[in-house]
Amino acid sequence: MVQTEKERSVMLGEYMLSHKATVRATAREFGISKSTVHKDLTDRLPKLSPQLYKQVKELLEVNKRERHIRGGLATKHKYEEKHKQYMSCK
Repeated sequence: MVQTEKERSVMLGEYMLSHKATVRATAREFGISKSTVHKDLTDRLPKLSPQLYKQVKELLEVNKRERHIRGGLATKHKYEEKHKQYMSCK
């Protein structure tokens, strides 16, 4: 599906809000880079849809505040899995 940058910016914003998604998850879903998602949302979207941008910006701020928690949980799960594998080998 060929789309313009404007259409894509609005689609990305709507997707993020409806799924409460991160930039990384949105990029994965649309098959584009995180940089492209971020540029579309922070540079293009405010000019196209200020109301949507305001909501997306709030979600981006929430994700930014929570990212250290998600990173810590990912590390915790990683080492729990390693521990389970180690214990099953004994």
